[in-house]
This record gives sequence, structure tokens and C-alpha cells, in this order.
Amino acid sequence: MSPDGWRAELELDFADRGDKTVLKKYHHRGPLAVQRPLYPEGGICHVYLLHPPGGVVGGDQLFFNSRTEKGAHSLLTTPGATRFYRSGGKVASLRQTFVVDKDAIMEWLPLENIAFPGTRLDIDTDIHIQSGGCFFGWDIWSVGRPANGDVFEKGLIKGTSRIYIDERLVLSERMRIGEGLAVGQAAGMRDFPITATAYIVCDEGEKLCSQWQEIFESQKDHEDFDNVVMGATYIDGLTVVRGLANDVESMFRVLTRVWQLTRGHWKGETPGVPRIWLV
Repeated sequence: MSPDGWRAELELDFADRGDKTVLKKYHHRGPLAVQRPLYPEGGICHVYLLHPPGGVVGGDQLFFNSRTEKGAHSLLTTPGATRFYRSGGKVASLRQTFVVDKDAIMEWLPLENIAFPGTRLDIDTDIHIQSGGCFFGWDIWSVGRPANGDVFEKGLIKGTSRIYIDERLVLSERMRIGEGLAVGQAAGMRDFPITATAYIVCDEGEKLCSQWQEIFESQKDHEDFDNVVMGATYIDGLTVVRGLANDVESMFRVLTRVWQLTRGHWKGETPGVPRIWLV
């Protein structure tokens, strides 16, 4: 660890071995690492990412790259929430790249990010999908600590996400939470402490998006939707699902249902949740 913070790198490459997907390449530097791959679903390779001890602070630099090769199927998640702590002025940075080859499937399902009041963070995400590849990835943010009454009054989170299909840019968007955009503003989070976005690229994405829109509307009075506001949009082969919530658990349940519906479409059966989520 340098005086300016951690510098951590993690590179993963998944390949199809015929009977199962294997972690073909694993390179790490610093406190980013993974546990041994697991196979609770036959040939699908489940990998749990381990983050820097104690969370991320100002000055830390994290670099994460993951590729899933032709015919392979990877699922990546985390064993716990990722915490971003109050900064004394330095900015933490996270650079992540996901590459999905033709006929490959990648699922990026981390547990929530918790941004403590005073967090300063820059996030840069690139997602590259080839035709015939499928991607499902989400980010769930708890801004402040609502359970403790800590409001995100100071700090700044800036994020840029770019999604490419066959190297054609189909989405470029920015996220800004904090200075210049209050959590309570109508164009921001409308006083909800939890925000989430899921990106989905797959065949018949427009049909799936319509199903989600119908579910969100028809079940808005269901107890799972009591504390959430959800919406889905389809454009240029990409579906974007967005949500706001009063608590992480409600958001997580709803997004998990969206993921299970998507996987059911891909594989013909609804998956159980990763075991680590039940610990």
C-alpha cells in the first residue's frame, strides 16, 4: 500500500472446456482476488470476488477486467457489500471492463455498494458484447447509511458507463450523486437512499423488457414492491432496468426476480440464488 492508497488489479478470463466453464486466466495484484471457482449449477463457473480489506478509501485505485470466451458461462458475485468510506479529500477510482464473446454468457451480480457520507469516488465501466453473447449486470448503491440515519450530504460519486455491441456504442451515460445534484431532487434520487441499474443484452430483449414492464405495473401493490419504484427501457439491443428503493433488501429481491426471469429465458429453467447470498 502506497501513502496514496491501495492499487489493486484483477484480470479474469473464462473459457469453455466442453463439460464446464473454467477460469482460464487469473492475474491479480494487491488486495483484489477471487475464491476458488465453484460449480453449484453444473458447468456454470461461479466466482466470488474479494475486495480490499476494510473497504475502499480515498486514493485507492482498483482495476478489474473480466472476459468470457465463446461458449463459456460465468457468474461473478461478491460475498458481502463493498464499502466506500469518507474521504479526507482524495478520490478513489474504480476502472472495470467486461468482455463477452459470441455465444458466451456473463452474469455480474455483486452485492450492494455502500457509500458513506463524504465518499469521493470515480467509476469508469466499459462493457463489450459480441452478437450472440448475453450479459446481465447490475449495480446497487446505498447512498449514506439509511438504517443509521446518515444522509449523503457531503461527498461525490461520479460514474461513466459505456456499452458496446459488436464494437458499436449503444449506450454512454453518466451518474453523479452528491455535489451539484442532491439526493432529494426530482432529477436525482427523489429522497430514496437506494438506487440501482441493471444492463441486459440478450436475444429477444425487447420481449423480455415488455414482460418486466408488465410485472412492474401489475405487481406494484405486491409487498416486494412496497418500497421500490422500477422501470425498464429497451433500445438498440440493450435493456436497462432502473430502480429506487427505501431499503436494500427490497431492491435486491426485485432485481433478483428480474435476473431469474432472464436466466429462465436463456437456459429454460429458473436458477436458485448463489449460495454465498444465503450466508
